Amino acid sequence: MALVVLFSTTSFTIDKHYCGKILVDTAVFNKAKGCGMEMQVSTINSECSTVKKSCCTEEQITVQGQDELQLNLDKLTLEKQLFVASFLYSYASLFESAEKPTHSFLEYPPPLIVKSIYKLDETYLI
Repeated sequence: MALVVLFSTTSFTIDKHYCGKILVDTAVFNKAKGCGMEMQVSTINSECSTVKKSCCTEEQITVQGQDELQLNLDKLTLEKQLFVASFLYSYASLFESAEKPTHSFLEYPPPLIVKSIYKLDETYLI
């Protein structure tokens, strides 16, 4: 639930840099790096002014998160409070440590081997 609240309230910006129609760079939370082909928007000569268009374009996408959260903890009914309490208790009891099982066979030695089983069945690895 905390992750849902975190992601729904986070705002971020995606910045894209295109050179012509080709995507060159994409950045999240900061400005995208250029391709080095940017030109000055206008150059002024002494006789006339000319405007040259740049082949590069910038695109910025902003995703806005929620600004307002409504927490109505005061309006919890008795049934809802009982459900939350029982859910938390049952969830917490899942992580209780269990007792170590006691094995009675650890105190006794294993039986002695009288015959080799592979010789009785006549199976050999070659």
